[in-house]
Amino acid sequence: MPALLRKRVNSALGDAALRKAVAQACDHSTAARSRVIAELPDFEVSRREARSVRQYALDHLEELLSRFKQSFEAGGGVVHFASDGREGREIITGLLKEAGARQGVKSKSMVSEEIGLGEALTEAGIEAVESDLGEFIVQLAGEPPSHITAPALHRSRDSIGRLFTERLGIPFSSDPETLTRAARKHLRERFLMADFGLSGVNFFVAETGHLVIVENEGNARLGLSLPKMFIALTGIEKVLARLTDTAPLLRLLARSATGQRFSAYTHFLKPSRTGEDGPRQMHLVLLDNGRRAALADPVLREMLLCIRCGACLNICPVYGTVGGHAYGSVYPGPMGAVLSNLIGEKRAEAGELPHLSTLCGACKEVCPVAIDIPKLLLELRARSAKPLLHRSAALFWSWMMASEGRFRTLGPAGVAVASKIPGLRERVGG
Repeated sequence: MPALLRKRVNSALGDAALRKAVAQACDHSTAARSRVIAELPDFEVSRREARSVRQYALDHLEELLSRFKQSFEAGGGVVHFASDGREGREIITGLLKEAGARQGVKSKSMVSEEIGLGEALTEAGIEAVESDLGEFIVQLAGEPPSHITAPALHRSRDSIGRLFTERLGIPFSSDPETLTRAARKHLRERFLMADFGLSGVNFFVAETGHLVIVENEGNARLGLSLPKMFIALTGIEKVLARLTDTAPLLRLLARSATGQRFSAYTHFLKPSRTGEDGPRQMHLVLLDNGRRAALADPVLREMLLCIRCGACLNICPVYGTVGGHAYGSVYPGPMGAVLSNLIGEKRAEAGELPHLSTLCGACKEVCPVAIDIPKLLLELRARSAKPLLHRSAALFWSWMMASEGRFRTLGPAGVAVASKIPGLRERVGG
């Protein structure tokens, strides 16, 4: 394990407060998910349906992107394609400068974290205040998110209370309602002053030109309706063919992410026509940043099915022990250990992340689109192993673990092989 990664892991292991906060939050989310998933008598059918619509979209990506552009722009919106993070940052800062925008509100977007948009806007003299409560907390603290759906999961109520006292000048409180009210008061003023709103997108629909945005706090709703300019940012893989394709995904998304049957708000958004309410300008920036190359990979392309629910993080024993910052990547946990090797500008630094896994298989069991994450982690480990013997043994282990029957038959042989090669069992999780 590289020294920097080892240092981050050891730091997390030595932080008792962080470990307690992360473990409690993950246990709560996993228990809530289990309750609402148990209500679905046809969970496996729903999962196959959700995977099928995502698979169809990836198999017809270029065709669907072209159809979406036509649909979205027919309504008055503008689609921009960014090949990498630099181009994505330049497009968005260029749009805002051209519009004379100086301050705005931003709702949750992991893709904006992926391309370092916040830093680029600051350098351009443009202020974008995070309006999701968790993102607002980590922005105040000057930290990156530690979870893809719960950015401040690693923080206790006391630490948030102290942070609000220091940065917002309010009396200390650890009461969630008091802290939420303080954040709401601060943010409402920012919504009214905003020149622009900026958001991520859960899905976008080629058939109709809709953007689909899922949230619980209503902050995205204000950001996409009050300012005169709205910019959405997402990866090209989030396209869907038909509006009806959203149904199986929305049925599982909130259940997997937060243990809710449905999120509090689900927006189906299209560009405003003249005379209607809403922003006068609507832009969607679609980011490649390694996604097309990942799609061309016969094995690892499966990771692009991910709908970013975070269920695999919540149930992962490694993530639940050290939290997200230990990974040192935008996307942490099991899904992040794979995705960080495929997309973004720091792919070369993510090579050791697949080793932060026990390969217990829990991430595969909870994934709403049935991504075989352990198989992908093993594939990355095999590719990174330099000695031929290690690489061959890891490929054998990956092949064996892909089938319950093979594991039952060949498991003792696999363990015997691993025991003959120093360090292999640690690398492949045996």
